[in-house]
Amino acid sequence: MPEAKEFSDHFGSVSSSYAKFRPTYPADLFDWLVAIVPGHAAAWDCACGSGQASVDLAARFGRVIATDASAGQIESAVPHARVEYRVASAEKPGLPDASVDLVTVAQALHWFDIAVFFAEVRRVTKRGGALAVWTYGVPRLGDPKCDELAQTFYSVTVGPYWPPERAIVEAGYRTLPFPFDEIVPPAFAMTAEWEMAQLLGYLASWSATARYVAAHGKNPVRKFAEVLGSAWGDPEVPRTISWPLTLRAGRV
Repeated sequence: MPEAKEFSDHFGSVSSSYAKFRPTYPADLFDWLVAIVPGHAAAWDCACGSGQASVDLAARFGRVIATDASAGQIESAVPHARVEYRVASAEKPGLPDASVDLVTVAQALHWFDIAVFFAEVRRVTKRGGALAVWTYGVPRLGDPKCDELAQTFYSVTVGPYWPPERAIVEAGYRTLPFPFDEIVPPAFAMTAEWEMAQLLGYLASWSATARYVAAHGKNPVRKFAEVLGSAWGDPEVPRTISWPLTLRAGRV
């Protein structure tokens, strides 16, 4: 088996804001995931971050092993009686053979050594189980001018500070190998009713924003807030924010 590549923690410095400002995934996504696997005893939520998906999985599976290579993320994770959080990499999760019914990866597959991770998925998943990975891109703010400003912040302001793996997200994971019997999913999207301050907190949680701050010693979100304010209107009036999900799932 090939050696796993060295882990780079892009989120440790923003783990607290990541936990506070990341949007939640839709309930119908998890209902669909339950339906594609025959057993519901255990799920492995790999690269769980602060537990956005882990807690929803715990409502549907007897046990969730939630791993992340970032100790900062695990420290900020949402506690749940049926979720066991561990600091562990995707390539070396420390799980027994054939021990989980479902493996999930939310917004993180692009960080992995794919070949090593897929080998682990085959090893730890029970016969008939499944792997589901999903990602999302720049939020849609429900207004053309706001959308244009958000896209400029993403691609121009902090664009140079995205790691190279971000290109995989922009392609919706379609450029990655996926050597499993694919299951065609329905369309899913995240939505949230956010005031402007919540959106700004979310932008501050981006890994590229953290790298910009490290390089320049200032937070680009503050200047962006001034620009966005004129297009948004009353900052305390919520807007419907949406993130279409790109999902790939397959039988293991």
